[in-house]
Amino acid sequence: MTFTTIDLPPPIPTHWLLEVLREYPDGAGEYELLKRLRAEEVEGYGVALFSDSLSLFRGHFRLFHALYQLREELVAEERAMLEISPLCIRLGPWNPRESHAIDQHDPMRDYYLDIANLETSREAVEAMLGAFWSGFHARQRRLAALDVLGLQDPVDEQEIRATYRRLAMKHHPDRGGDGSRFKEIKTAMELLRRA
Repeated sequence: MTFTTIDLPPPIPTHWLLEVLREYPDGAGEYELLKRLRAEEVEGYGVALFSDSLSLFRGHFRLFHALYQLREELVAEERAMLEISPLCIRLGPWNPRESHAIDQHDPMRDYYLDIANLETSREAVEAMLGAFWSGFHARQRRLAALDVLGLQDPVDEQEIRATYRRLAMKHHPDRGGDGSRFKEIKTAMELLRRA
């Protein structure tokens, strides 16, 4: 079963989420929490949760909506702090100094607390995933090209060009260098110029 616009997953109870987070003193990842929702058969988060990209997006959205709601509740009651990121969701002790940071503008919080975003269409979800993977692959190509030059981010264009010139001179076949290595260096630089 996949969720339709009418058949949206129900809200995740913040009290359930708080109890689960207490079991992970070092924090839990989003995937771990989504698996718990499914394994514990929290209403509306069974087998369908991982069935397709739209269902997964809606489960992800509901989870982050509940996390941001929980964080606001905990701060308002001065009970605890909640760090929220996809890789680490961690419950921590109350800290009045850190609580002021929550009042700052946070586009992620704004997005996830706007429940209208839950009704994102399948096409929009696919477009977001496509943009993510396109960016991911571009990043991977850049890292591979930098590696050919013996560099890694953060690096500026000036250093890339200087390293390329040095390596190109060293490996140029007309100077007794390795032609295949020269070609590899040239290809890497062409990729970095296009990026």
